[in-house]
Amino acid sequence: MSEIESHKSVESLAQQWASKYVKSLDINTSSQESGEHLSLSEIVSPRGREKTAQKIMLSLRSISAKAWGKTEFLLSEEVKQHGIDPNIINPWDIAADSFRIYQKALNVYTQQTSSRPLSLVMKLDQEADLLDQQALEVYTQQVGPEKLATVISADIGAIRQKYTSIDPRLIGFVSMQFHYTSEMLKEELKPMEQKLVGAYFKVIDDHLYMPLQRAYQAAATHDYDSPVISTVQTLLPNSTQIAYNVRQRIIELFPKYHSMSGFLSDPIVKVSSIRDVEMFQVYLWVCALEGSLAAIQEELFPLCVMLYPTLQVQWELVRQMLYLLRYEIFDRLTPQQANTLMPYFEALSQMFSSTVLG
Repeated sequence: MSEIESHKSVESLAQQWASKYVKSLDINTSSQESGEHLSLSEIVSPRGREKTAQKIMLSLRSISAKAWGKTEFLLSEEVKQHGIDPNIINPWDIAADSFRIYQKALNVYTQQTSSRPLSLVMKLDQEADLLDQQALEVYTQQVGPEKLATVISADIGAIRQKYTSIDPRLIGFVSMQFHYTSEMLKEELKPMEQKLVGAYFKVIDDHLYMPLQRAYQAAATHDYDSPVISTVQTLLPNSTQIAYNVRQRIIELFPKYHSMSGFLSDPIVKVSSIRDVEMFQVYLWVCALEGSLAAIQEELFPLCVMLYPTLQVQWELVRQMLYLLRYEIFDRLTPQQANTLMPYFEALSQMFSSTVLG
């Protein structure tokens, strides 16, 4: 495989993933408060974004410490139960990595651009009458979350590699630390700031939970027109819709289900549920691209066994998710494409079966 073809495979998948943010962003601009649309102009202006970024950076150190306290409290028993050496968990190292990533994210948030059509960024036009035209014009000049995906992908891939090479389960601590840091940082912001900054934080969250950089690197070993590349290219732009469909069906099947974070229908649980279904999909892609079950066996499965019981996620829910995911995925593939994933999906299903996890 030529270097040009290798680069083309990686670039194509990375761009496809990044473009999903453009299509999926839907910032709800409706408000019961009069004058909310006026404050939007200030928030999205260059000065407003700088103020938001400064506010976040001032809070980052203290909130990072609080987030680690919560992470450590939730996983302290799992460290003992799973026999993880506590000496390999370095909160100061994780905090330093998180500080660097958030700083990069905020640099992108405050950047200006002159070529960003509003129609490609968010669905504000649905309620444009609520918004000040000046605010809309300013927002089109802001660099979007999809740019952040390309800026930090390699950095977060390196962070994932750094911790998983020590012990694959460490990525659970790192991901949870970042997740709670993002949630606590947003609590310090105004509602509209939360919505705007939240889209950038979601990029970080997704890349930490999902081995995207590993998928890109594995894709570089294939010819651009190989069946497995074709399969991933077919599924990647649909992965969020697949996750959405699975989540909606799960809510219907388990209307009274309650995890540690709340009911399945609660907004915060909806977001994390979609992320988790996408995470399973990305791990399947990695297995198919690498031609190995290692990513699932060494990373995904141990991670789920460590985190899900702590978060009060029952295995029956996971099994039902996989059952629904199977049909959502294979309904979109040709028989040849399906064959590239089927062995890994079967293995994944067996690992989470009631025989293994009662």
